[in-house]
Amino acid sequence: MKLHDYSQNLPIRVGTIQVIAFVLLAILGVRLYHLQINKGPYYADRAENQRIRLIEIPAPRGAIFDRNGKILVDSRSTYNITLTHDPIKNVEMSERLDVYASGLGVEKKFLEERIKLIKTRPDYETLVLKENATLQDITWVEAHNLEYPELRVELQPQRFYPQGETLAHVLGYVGEISPKQLEKPEYQEKGFGPGDIIGKGGLEQYYDEFLRGTPGYRKVIVDSRGRIQSEIASVPPQAGQDLYTTIDLNLQKAAEEQLAKSATKRGSIIAMDPRNGEVLAMASAPSFDPNVFVQGSSTREGRRQIRDYWQNEERPLYNRSIQGRYHPGSTWKIPESVAGLQQGVITVANSNLVCGGGITIGNKFTRCMGSHGSPPLKTAITKSCDGYYYRLALKMGIDGLIKMVEEFEYDKRTGVDLPNEKISRTPKYYRKTIEKRYGGKWIDIETVFAAIGQVTVDVTPISMLRAVSSIGVEGKLYVPHLLKEFKPIGAVGDKASANYVPPKPGFTYKHPELKVVKMTPEQNKLVLDGMAGVVKGGGTAARISMGESFPIAGKTGTAQVTELGKDKGKLKDHAWFVGFAPAYNPEISVIAIIENAGFGGSHAAPAVKGVFEAYVNGWTPPEDEESDENKEKLKENNSVASTSIKKRN
Repeated sequence: MKLHDYSQNLPIRVGTIQVIAFVLLAILGVRLYHLQINKGPYYADRAENQRIRLIEIPAPRGAIFDRNGKILVDSRSTYNITLTHDPIKNVEMSERLDVYASGLGVEKKFLEERIKLIKTRPDYETLVLKENATLQDITWVEAHNLEYPELRVELQPQRFYPQGETLAHVLGYVGEISPKQLEKPEYQEKGFGPGDIIGKGGLEQYYDEFLRGTPGYRKVIVDSRGRIQSEIASVPPQAGQDLYTTIDLNLQKAAEEQLAKSATKRGSIIAMDPRNGEVLAMASAPSFDPNVFVQGSSTREGRRQIRDYWQNEERPLYNRSIQGRYHPGSTWKIPESVAGLQQGVITVANSNLVCGGGITIGNKFTRCMGSHGSPPLKTAITKSCDGYYYRLALKMGIDGLIKMVEEFEYDKRTGVDLPNEKISRTPKYYRKTIEKRYGGKWIDIETVFAAIGQVTVDVTPISMLRAVSSIGVEGKLYVPHLLKEFKPIGAVGDKASANYVPPKPGFTYKHPELKVVKMTPEQNKLVLDGMAGVVKGGGTAARISMGESFPIAGKTGTAQVTELGKDKGKLKDHAWFVGFAPAYNPEISVIAIIENAGFGGSHAAPAVKGVFEAYVNGWTPPEDEESDENKEKLKENNSVASTSIKKRN
């Protein structure tokens, strides 16, 4: 038997092994070179980030006050449970949902939403998992610190609305920015990200950039499990600027009290200084509690309450003062009176028109609530003669009505500093629709309906208040506003430091260019006399007179929402009253609409009187900036006007 000798293959085997080893070492060397030289800075940063982490310190939002310094909105410290992304990025979180839900008492559905959102954020960032953590919540998190290092307890500022439902529509509320908002360029340009808190509705939204401060941060060292070991540095946040509003809280509460005791508890009351447009009160009922949106979004009860707000048929989230559009009824006759005089359809010397108990157009008779003969304008306003205004509007024509709409700017937003204001709808808005319906022609019966603020006239309370208030101040259409002053805020940090945040200067409301409705003093006085007669001259609101010391000028309105015979319950007429006082030198103007209540003189006028009484008895007006000479002149004019009223009555 011959034995095979394999020793001759040994060099080949050794050589092969050496080549393979060399190739492997070369590959390893290239890889090490790439990792350490080419990618060295990248991995060094990542390693540093695993050790050093920046934790944002939220900035408290600026507080909101009424004109007298009473707190309306504030931020208070609260313990929140937060969730950090880094420790859970490779964890199957579905296994922890039940544990979190049970331990923290948070809805599982809410937790799923939060975890989905945190997955879109950088490793080191956090999201609030539960606000207003209880001692039990804090204890649970601390007891499970090793198991769930992603959970932390942090002290953070939280928005608080001490007035509850009072002023809710004016103030708005805050909440997390929505995914839809994040898609909009205006939010992207400001650097917003998921989880950021922004204003939603009211002043919180309109002045968000000033109320929202600049966050600070803590630079901390963490271990491999993300637990904080020590703090290296800290940069304090810069708080938002404090906002002082034009609102008088006492007057606001009086307005809301009037709505609460009204027949339907639905409607709006607005009080304004007609001399400058400052909104003193703005109430809309029913209302809502903004604290629910801030504190309740993570709880079952809170989410249910928020859902109920959105689904409620009475629409408590709807600001009727600036978003409600209603037929104004006879309150529409005041700007119409001015327009008739402006356009020469009637004159101060000859303003009589026939009442006739109504008017017949074609085969349709449209009635007046009385038979007033052939009254002058003053009497037509005082007695609210529909027949007079049917004929006045027909003389003006559709073009005259549209000219009136443009003169009093019903075709625009008033410009009040609140989001989502609606524009009134008038014959100017409906003209094309009506003309299309009738073969390209605007027919007379539509003019008759528009004459008394029906059918093609839907106005917002804020626009009607602005228009009628101008009659008391020689036609000046001031823009209603709620901003009185933003207070300055100091700088944060050293000016030479990269973390320096410059100071923010204070500022007051800047009035836009003033629009003036042109009318002669005689025309102005004639309309004023008619409005004064509504309350003091045996007119439709005689029951709300407050005597000679505080004469009221105003106008009632009763607006149909359906045809006669069906106007019951929720289809009952809307009740209006708009007026100002003192009649010939007004300091305050007020409008009220009580939905589906009935006659304006019986429901809306007494509500306005309640606000006037609160003004007289418990509110000190600010010092007028007019000169002493002008003050004496105004005082003299008011005295003369009051004497004139006495003589006429």
